[in-house]
Amino acid sequence: MGLAATLLAIAACSPQRAPDMKITADDWATTGGDAGKSHHSKLSDINADNVGTLGLAWAADLGTNRVLEATPIVIDGVMYTSGVAGRAYAFDAATGQELWRFEPEVDMQVNRTVCCDMANRGVAVARGKVFVATLDAQLYALDSKTGKVMWKADTRDTPERGINSTGAPEVAGDVVVIGNGGAEYDVRGYVSAFDLETGKLSWRFHTVPRDPKLGPQDHPDLEAAVKTWDANSRWDIGGGGTPWDAINYDAETGNVIIGTGNGGPYHTVKRSPKGGDQLYLSSLVALDAKTGRVKWHYQETPGDNWDFTATQPMILTKMSISGEKDRPVVLHAPKNGFLYILDRRDGALLSAKPIVRMNWTKGIDPKTGKPIPNPDAADWALGPKIIFPGTPGARNWHPASYDPQTGLYYAPVQDMGNLILMPPADPPFQKKGLNTAATLFFTSDLEASLALLPPPLAAQVRALPAFADVKKLPASSELRAIDPLTGKAKWTVSMQGWQDRGGVLTTASGLLFQGNLAGQLRVIDKATGKLLKTIETGTSILAAPMTYRVKGVQYVAVMAAWGGGGYPYVPRYSAAYTRGNQGRLLVFKLGGGPVSLPAELPAPEIAGVPPAQAAGVTPATIAKGQALFYSVGCALCHSNQHRSITPDLRRMQPATHENFRKIVLEGLFVPTGMPRWDDLLKPDEVDAIHAWLIDAQVKVRAEELEKRKRGIPLDAPSLAILSNY
Repeated sequence: MGLAATLLAIAACSPQRAPDMKITADDWATTGGDAGKSHHSKLSDINADNVGTLGLAWAADLGTNRVLEATPIVIDGVMYTSGVAGRAYAFDAATGQELWRFEPEVDMQVNRTVCCDMANRGVAVARGKVFVATLDAQLYALDSKTGKVMWKADTRDTPERGINSTGAPEVAGDVVVIGNGGAEYDVRGYVSAFDLETGKLSWRFHTVPRDPKLGPQDHPDLEAAVKTWDANSRWDIGGGGTPWDAINYDAETGNVIIGTGNGGPYHTVKRSPKGGDQLYLSSLVALDAKTGRVKWHYQETPGDNWDFTATQPMILTKMSISGEKDRPVVLHAPKNGFLYILDRRDGALLSAKPIVRMNWTKGIDPKTGKPIPNPDAADWALGPKIIFPGTPGARNWHPASYDPQTGLYYAPVQDMGNLILMPPADPPFQKKGLNTAATLFFTSDLEASLALLPPPLAAQVRALPAFADVKKLPASSELRAIDPLTGKAKWTVSMQGWQDRGGVLTTASGLLFQGNLAGQLRVIDKATGKLLKTIETGTSILAAPMTYRVKGVQYVAVMAAWGGGGYPYVPRYSAAYTRGNQGRLLVFKLGGGPVSLPAELPAPEIAGVPPAQAAGVTPATIAKGQALFYSVGCALCHSNQHRSITPDLRRMQPATHENFRKIVLEGLFVPTGMPRWDDLLKPDEVDAIHAWLIDAQVKVRAEELEKRKRGIPLDAPSLAILSNY
C-alpha cells in the first residue's frame, strides 16, 4: 500500500482525530510526517529541474532569541507548531496568516533544571485538539480552531525534583503520552499517558526502579528491573533514564515505543556501585498504549557510564531483512555510535552497525545481543579516559530521514570523543542541581583543554592509546546517506563544525533538504550528495524541514534559531554569531522571493568599568567564587563570551552589579528566565561569585583596551594565545 493510501486508510478508521480534521497525502500529520516519523515525503512537485526557483513564500517572526527545534505539522491547510518553552501557534499554511497563538504561563524557575536551553520539539494534533508540553512539565490540550485551553495536566510525579519537558507529545490511541527531562539533575525518569478527552492520568511508567526499602515497586514491570541495580544505589538522586524525546506509537502492535535517557550520576560506581545493567537506562522500551505494561525492551547501553541516551528520534518502517519481506522494524541511531534495526513486534535485534569511532565497547555479542565491555579503554573510574563517541553523541535529537525507495538512512552524524575524568572529590548531592559527578572535555579542542590540567595529568592523557585517534581526527560532522544494513555511507557531505547538525527531509522527487548554522537552507541530490540549491536565510537552522501541499502548491517549511546543548556558546561560523538569533518560521515555494536577512551585528564594545571590590575581598574569595560559578551550574547558562545568547557577566552594567544579590537570591529576574538560587547558595557565597565576576570584568576590560590599542578585534582570541602579535 502506498503512503497516500495508507494515510487515507488511517484517516478513515483511526480514533485519533476529530471527524472535522481531514488528513490527506498533502498533509504532514506528525512531527515526522507520517505515522512512522520517517521525515520522508511522497510529494514531488519541487524537483531537481525547478528547485532553482525556490524562494520565500512567507515568514513569521516568533519573538525570541532562543532555540527553535520543532518540526511543524500541517493538516487541512493549517500549520501547527511550537516555540520556546512550549508556546504554540497556528497559521494558514498557504498565506502565513496567524490564526491563533498560545503563550502559557511558565514557571521560569524551571531553568535551574534544564541542561540544554528552553527547547520544545513540537506538538501533536488529534480529535480537534493540539497537544503541547511546556518547559515546566505542564501538558495542554488546545482547541485546534481557536487555541483555547480545553484541559491542562501537571505531568510531574513530584515537584521536588528537577523535572522539565522539552519533547513533543505522542498520541497513542485514546491517550497522549509525554516524557520528561532532567537526568543530569535529580530525576527518576518516566513517561505519562493522559486521556485525550479529559486529561486524566491513565498510566505512568517509571524507567528506573525506586528504593526497594520502600516496599514493592510502583509498577509491576519494575520488579524485574530492580534486580539489575545495586540494592544500595543512590536512589535519592533518582537514577536518570529520562525519556525526553523519541516517543513513537505503533498502531500495528498497539505499543508506544520510548527511548530512555542516560544514568545519573554518569558513572555507575556513583550510581549503582556494584554495577548491573540497570534497566531501563539507555533503552528502547515498548509499552502497551492502553495499560503502560512492558511488552518488550532492548537496552542499547547496559550500565551506561557515558551519557549515552537512547532518546534520539526513531523511525518505524518495514524492510526486507533476515529472510522476511516487509518486516516491521525500528531504525534507531542513538548517542552510542550504533545504527540499530529491531523487530518492532518483539524487540529482537536484527542488526547493529557502528557508524563512528567507538571504544566504549568491543562490539556486539552475537549470542546475547549485548555490547561487549571494554573497561581498559573506557572505564574512567580507573583513571582519565578518552571515550568515543563523546557525550554529544554520534546522533542526537536532530531528525534523520528514511526513504523506503532507496533504502537509505539520511542523517547528520558526529564523530567526536570526550576526555572524561572523575572529580578529585565526590561533589555533594544537589537537590534540583547538576549531579553528573564528571568532568568533560571535547576532543574537538583537546590540546587547549589539556592546558587547564596539571601537567602530570595532561601527560597521562597524552599517553592514552585513544589520544593518537584524536590527533588524526579531533572531530567531524557530516551529513551521510547510510545503508542501515551495513552502516556504510553511500555519500557524505562535510559540515562546518561539530555543532552543525541540522535535521533532514527527503522527498520522492530525489531531493534532500537540510539547514545549517550558517543560516543556509540547502537542497541536495539525495542520490549523489550534490548541492543543487542554497538559500541564504541569515538565521541559524537546527530543526528538520518539512513539506506539504495546499491547493496544488507544494511548500517547504523550517523553524530557525540557534540553541540546544551548549546554547550560550555561539559558534563563530554561525549566522547567530554574525546576525543575531532572531527566531523565525520560514516557508518556501517555487517562484518565491528572497529571504529578508537580519542586519549584521555591530562590532563588540569594550567592557564597562566594574565597581570596586567590597572590603575584605581576597584572592581566596575570588578563587572560591570561580569554583562556585562552575560547580553550582552558573556556567551552564553563562558562557561569558562575546555574542552569547545569555548575558556575558563580564560586561554587567552598574544596575546589575548593584542588584546582584537580589537577582541570584531573591529571583528578581525569574520572569525573564534567570532562576533564584537561595536554596543552594548563601549570601557570602553569592558575594564570592560576584567578586570573581568583578575581577573577570577588570581583566577583560584591560585586555580589550589593549586589543583596541593594537588594532585587534575585541572578539579575537585572548592575547595570551595570540602569539603572532
